[in-house]
Amino acid sequence: MPEQPVRRRDGGRGAALTICTIADTAAALLGLWILLYLLEANRANVFVTFVHGTADWLAWWSQDIFTMDTEWVRAVLNYGLPAVLYLLIGHGIAARLSR
Repeated sequence: MPEQPVRRRDGGRGAALTICTIADTAAALLGLWILLYLLEANRANVFVTFVHGTADWLAWWSQDIFTMDTEWVRAVLNYGLPAVLYLLIGHGIAARLSR
């Protein structure tokens, strides 16, 4: 009886790497916006405007979940929550795919 070829699972690992990369990039942009906000970066700067716009797009669903009186706490929570969730969900899906 001939041996059956071993199936390679490179497709799952490639997809897992892609998902991890997307989740990490999203979380990094959200984290970068939090850092720029806390350091009071010049919002008229093109790079700062790009990062803020991207962070707003990524965190649209979590805006004003937390309505603290202190602005910096509000920014950290409202942009930090999606960053953590993107990491957890993205890496969880990637781990499942790479099995």
